[in-house]
Formats: sequence, structure tokens, C-alpha cells
Amino acid sequence: MVETIRDRGMLRQEEAIAHVRAVYGEAYVFVNEAGNASLEKEVKKAFRKLHRGRIAWDRDGFFWAWT
Repeated sequence: MVETIRDRGMLRQEEAIAHVRAVYGEAYVFVNEAGNASLEKEVKKAFRKLHRGRIAWDRDGFFWAWT
């Protein structure tokens, strides 16, 4: 995910979900209370550790972008 964002500047939530499902399986994705697919906390925790604050989540647009 970090590499994709570094190359393209952003990554949409649905693309991240599709990638995680395809590579790691359904166990790392859940449907939140709003009915949207989301990444499990452990996945997001590992992602934050990799990008070290250089990527921000755009809540309105449902995407991550390079800062």
C-alpha cells in the first residue's frame, strides 16, 4: 500500500480492501457499523508503522494520500 501511494500519490479504500482480500484473505477485512468494508486494526497498525506519518487518510474521499 505504501509503495502504491508513493508511486501514484493516493490509494482508494476499495482498492486497498480488494488487495488485502486477494493477497491475505477475508480475515483482515470487516464491515464497520456504517456498512463499509474496512481493514482490521492490526493491518492499519502495521500500515501506520510503515509510513511513519507520511500518509494521511481523507475521511470524506475514502482514500489515503502522500503528505
